[in-house]
Amino acid sequence: MEFSINHPVLFVLVGLLVAAVLGQSVYFLVKALRRAKAIGMDSGKLRKTIRTAAIFTIAPAVAIVISVIALSKSLGLPLPWLRLSVVGSLSYETIAAENAVSAMGLTLGKISQLTAGQYVTIVLVMTISIMMGIWLVPVIGKKLLGGMSSLKDRDAKWADVLQNAMFIGMIAAFLGYVFCDFSRLWTPGDYAPTSGLIPVCVLAVSAVVMLICGLLMKKSKWQWVNDYALPISLLAGMAAAIPITAWLS
Repeated sequence: MEFSINHPVLFVLVGLLVAAVLGQSVYFLVKALRRAKAIGMDSGKLRKTIRTAAIFTIAPAVAIVISVIALSKSLGLPLPWLRLSVVGSLSYETIAAENAVSAMGLTLGKISQLTAGQYVTIVLVMTISIMMGIWLVPVIGKKLLGGMSSLKDRDAKWADVLQNAMFIGMIAAFLGYVFCDFSRLWTPGDYAPTSGLIPVCVLAVSAVVMLICGLLMKKSKWQWVNDYALPISLLAGMAAAIPITAWLS
């Protein structure tokens, strides 16, 4: 039987895993509601909290759906659906999948057919690597949090600087992938020299849109934009990628 990245069995397996995660969410929601009633929390506030939380999950859900669609061309629907429904993000999943397929001499986005072995390799790279963070939390999480709290007690300013520096360092690691094809401008190959500018231009469009969202929140007091800024900038960047690619490739 020929292997398919969209085989019904994969949908069933992924559906079971996603259902298990949803079941945990419902279980803890029911436990939380019972506990809230037991300690006398106002039922009106509880309903308002649940309704507000449900509404604001729409924004990240849009970004997740877009990410699933973006990866489905090369990896099928089940794998991106699983990865982005449990633990994962478009930035990480794309880099992990790209590293795996490039090691096999393939190009993400230009894969016509994967073998079962290639598919399993990609799945392992995308899943085992992201689990490192889950394994590290119980090992070093408490000690790291204690160290940060101690630093904050001694010098709150430097604690903020350290936290911001770590965040910027993480972002800088991802930015490297945006600029890694810059060398195409002076390195000959079977591609357009300007194609290395495509991700940079897409990044610039997304950054400008995010800046506009920030200005709307600050100047116009549209605080609701805060929850939709990410999917809006993501959509704008993906939409801009189409004409930019046609222009530079």
